[in-house]
Amino acid sequence: MDFTFNDEQQQFADALRRYLEKSYAFEARQEIVRSEAGVSDAHWAAFTELGLTALPVPEAQGGFSGGPIDMLVVMQELGRALVIEPYWATAVGIEALRIAGTGEDEDAALLERAAQGECKLAVAFHEPHARYDLFEIAAIASGQGEQHTLSGTKSVVLHGAQADHWIVPARLDGEIALFVVARGAAGAKVTEYRTIDGQRAATLEFNGTPARRLTGKHAGAAALEQIADYGTLLLCAEAIGALDALNHATVEYTKTRQQFGQPIARFQALQHRMVEMLIHAEQARSITYLAAMRYASEDVDERRRAISAAKVRVGQAARFVGQQAVQLHGGMGVTNEVAAAHLFKRLAIIETTLGDVDHHLARFAALPGFAVADV
Repeated sequence: MDFTFNDEQQQFADALRRYLEKSYAFEARQEIVRSEAGVSDAHWAAFTELGLTALPVPEAQGGFSGGPIDMLVVMQELGRALVIEPYWATAVGIEALRIAGTGEDEDAALLERAAQGECKLAVAFHEPHARYDLFEIAAIASGQGEQHTLSGTKSVVLHGAQADHWIVPARLDGEIALFVVARGAAGAKVTEYRTIDGQRAATLEFNGTPARRLTGKHAGAAALEQIADYGTLLLCAEAIGALDALNHATVEYTKTRQQFGQPIARFQALQHRMVEMLIHAEQARSITYLAAMRYASEDVDERRRAISAAKVRVGQAARFVGQQAVQLHGGMGVTNEVAAAHLFKRLAIIETTLGDVDHHLARFAALPGFAVADV
């Protein structure tokens, strides 16, 4: 299977990397993290101009119909630069509208606004008691047709306070359905906070909040699972970029840190350790690329298998590379003054978002075709 990016994808990646290296360097990123807003409107406008917001939107709604490989290209670069803008949340929201919406009327208008960078989205996957179980939903919807009201609580909604609209799963007559809620709707309360990696998240509380039901052909539990798989794939791609950046930072640091009158990069034992870090990153990259190829498979179990396998391998790589990088940096590895510490934190959060290693191992093992060896 050929994982080589085509010329257009490579040019897009190069253009995005040049922008991020010039305008989104580590110190600039830290200023945004420390700001009251926690995100940058100027950088969001730049992303729009570069075509990032239009990339995942279907052509019929003014986008470029970018597929999983195209999005993988983007997310790797964003991960490498530790970007904290609400791009992942919006891209997953766009996929939710594409899968569960009709592509017409209000759904089309939202997608068009998202493509133009005028609307940010977020999917409220989880509830306080549910941990990683997507289908453990206590939020209740009532009403008929497209117009409903919601009551319930959603937790750790990434960039929930920055979103203009939320995609919210809730129970309607016992079945899972997906709803669109506008920020500022009556009865909606938003509690924002900063996560350990500098990102923003929020708790959303709904109390008789007006909501519009998504009524596409696939707008139930299966759609919710596919949306989560898409989000997981994008997180794996972001992690690949972060792993590359962390490996690079570690190698460069060992060239400057002196022990016994020479750089520690000359010590064979540490060279072996850094090679292991590179191997972990490359294995994570390969399986993430495979998952991107399999995401659109008509075989649902094949998609689940590929996504969970990628999340497991990426999570293992994130932990190994992160811990080794911190050790090789010494005390500097846990300070806010170096990018390595922030890359480690981001990788730790990615590993626990939408299911950790244990969760996805269990999901993989539960799929048909998994055989337990006889002992």
